[in-house]
Amino acid sequence: MACLKIALAQINCTVGDVAGNAAKILAAAEQARQLGADLLLTPELALAGYPPEDLLLRPDFYRACDLEISALAARLSLPAVVGHPASYQGARYNAASLLRDGRVETTYFKQRLPNSEVFDEERYFATGDAPCVFELGDVCIGLAICEDIWLPGTVEATRAAGAELLLTLNASPFHMNKQATRQAVLRERIAGTGMPALYCNLVGGQDELVFDGGSFALDAAGRLACQLAAFEEAVALVEYRDGALQPGTQSSPQSVEAEVYAALTLGVRDYLGKNGFPGVIIGLSGGIDSALTLAIAVDALGADKVRAVMMPSPWTAQMSLDDSREMIRRLGVQYDEIPIADAMAQFAVLLAPTFAPLGEKPAWDTTDENLQARIRGLLLMAISNRTGRLVLTTGNKSEMAVGYATLYGDMAGGFAVIKDVFKTFVYRLAHYRNTVSDVIPANIIERPPSAELKPGQTDQDSLPPYEVLDAIIEAYMERDRSPREIIATGLAEADVRRVVNLLKRNEYKRRQAPPGIRVTQRAFGKDWRYPITSRYPDEWN
Repeated sequence: MACLKIALAQINCTVGDVAGNAAKILAAAEQARQLGADLLLTPELALAGYPPEDLLLRPDFYRACDLEISALAARLSLPAVVGHPASYQGARYNAASLLRDGRVETTYFKQRLPNSEVFDEERYFATGDAPCVFELGDVCIGLAICEDIWLPGTVEATRAAGAELLLTLNASPFHMNKQATRQAVLRERIAGTGMPALYCNLVGGQDELVFDGGSFALDAAGRLACQLAAFEEAVALVEYRDGALQPGTQSSPQSVEAEVYAALTLGVRDYLGKNGFPGVIIGLSGGIDSALTLAIAVDALGADKVRAVMMPSPWTAQMSLDDSREMIRRLGVQYDEIPIADAMAQFAVLLAPTFAPLGEKPAWDTTDENLQARIRGLLLMAISNRTGRLVLTTGNKSEMAVGYATLYGDMAGGFAVIKDVFKTFVYRLAHYRNTVSDVIPANIIERPPSAELKPGQTDQDSLPPYEVLDAIIEAYMERDRSPREIIATGLAEADVRRVVNLLKRNEYKRRQAPPGIRVTQRAFGKDWRYPITSRYPDEWN
């Protein structure tokens, strides 16, 4: 009976770096050959990186990929199935080619094109209409690409064409609890065909997306035969012998907090590395959000590439300064303190002639609060300009939803690390990080959250408790529940009205926010496309 060893190449590709991605595939192929592999399987669009977005509208991009795929075929040390974009007879396709004996032997075109959440492949690709089956030794192998397995029909047709083993190339981005869904979907296809399957997924950060890898193989009964570790590159063998997949690598599952933390760390590392930034700058406040962002940055980049800046105002508590200094001591990053009281006073002098005709100034208002945030943003961006380092913003999903952030102030920066993390989950991540090593001082986690923009301020002066706030946002924004349905769950109508109205009227802020890492099934990014101008009244009764 047949014995076939297939190498899963769980690699971190960079969008547009066609030559670099080809080199990475070659290196994986050589590693696979040394392990005794008969065939290499790469992720979806591995040659181009995923998602290439509007690069896929450029004819020269396809020419570059065509040249590289031919050169790659000539240099490979073993047969390989490689994902790449292809132009054929005037149409563009998401393709996978078998490279064998120095040439492109056959090419498969993806038949199901996702057009929801963060995906818009219908914008770029035509659909394939035929299965692809080839022989290796005496094993008949079928191909599928990502979305092909999520709906019935394509895999069943591949089985009918003679395939006995399915190889699927994937670029499936991370969100919480995604892996269980992937395996459940593939089990459905296996149940309908009796065909074991290998699932090779991309790993790495690409703008707001993080691909978690987690490649795996399921036998004909849907049992897990192989499971690669998530969030890291790997080349691992899966053996198909005597008509069955043999038990192989089995990595341990992680908690959801560990997965999200790993996703955020990888997202920061690749955003900085792939875009060539020498390091980052983070404005510390003594609060939980900036503390978590600082921990993630250090874990992603190393302390030498992180610079923290504390900019106390007259309303900054001594506890905030003490806790920030203690965290700096624990992490060993470069640290600056720049008091802003003088700057606040000078701005008040500059603005006095303009504000005088408006009448007597209130003792304290939003103008004063936002001015503090904008002074801090100005200072951070000045340091960024001088050093070339990227400013990481520290706002969370709860704040982004309701606009509890200042444009050109605490929203100033280039990358929003925890933009898709609810405030309640921020605390869970902080507790998780401290189980690895104790870097976030207990005071930061335990004290009531405050922006400290006026005396005695806490977040709950302006917002419902975060448990309530996050529940409303999650229901309205992630699950598209109407206010009537949210109230029916037991949440107070006054809170629902307040939060929904805030969420709707702050879309203009979110449009101006920096990109941030997606870790939920619906983030404020590609998969949230609401109009700034809208009079839709919502369903309340």
